[in-house]
Amino acid sequence: MILGITWGAIALGLAATLVAGFVRGLAGFGLAIMLVPVLSLAIPPAEAVVVGNWLGFMISFLGVRKQIADTEKSAWVIAGVALLTIPLGVLALGAVGGPVARLVIALIAIAAFIAVILPPKPHHKPGTKETVATGMASGLLAGFAAMPGPPIVPYYLRREIAPAVARASMMSIFLVTQGAGILVAVFLGTATWRELWIALALYPAVVLGNHFGARAFGRINPKVWRYLAGGVLGAAALAALIKLLKA
Repeated sequence: MILGITWGAIALGLAATLVAGFVRGLAGFGLAIMLVPVLSLAIPPAEAVVVGNWLGFMISFLGVRKQIADTEKSAWVIAGVALLTIPLGVLALGAVGGPVARLVIALIAIAAFIAVILPPKPHHKPGTKETVATGMASGLLAGFAAMPGPPIVPYYLRREIAPAVARASMMSIFLVTQGAGILVAVFLGTATWRELWIALALYPAVVLGNHFGARAFGRINPKVWRYLAGGVLGAAALAALIKLLKA
């Protein structure tokens, strides 16, 4: 047992982190959506959220220069608005019990899967209201579940936009929101050194997974890319929900 975590839970966390890192490298999203529901079965949900934010923030610096160069301007608007609502998400997480938080986190992951597989809107150009609403929802979910992705994924993936631009834009938003989520958790006293140590222990696995995912990116058809990422997310979310209901 390390840091109060059993060897079985450690093995589960490493495997989940490796797979989540691969999906993140391939799709540009999905790290927290896949990882937090599984981690929350091994450690308290509040800790899993902070660990997810730490991992997402640290991995965001790999290839950050090209990422920022490819980022659409809307991403910075979404990220700026999200910063305003992250504290509300953190407070909501602290106000609910562990079982409720686990259920909500699993349902958010399933919602992300549904959003990815919805029919695309190729000629749709999001207006200011939709962009701001996306930022608000993203911030709330970033604080509550380390999952800023569910509102962001359909915003970019359902439009006629180059996969590289969509991927970079989502990654840039995650860099801002997950870094802010850590700061808010520290300020509110819901984060400790324990989550950082857990994240550092899992970091090599997420780097390895991200490496292979990034190598696979661009080698597959954009439509296949979207459905493949969505399918993996859906499977992970469903597995987390089944385990939760059996607990």
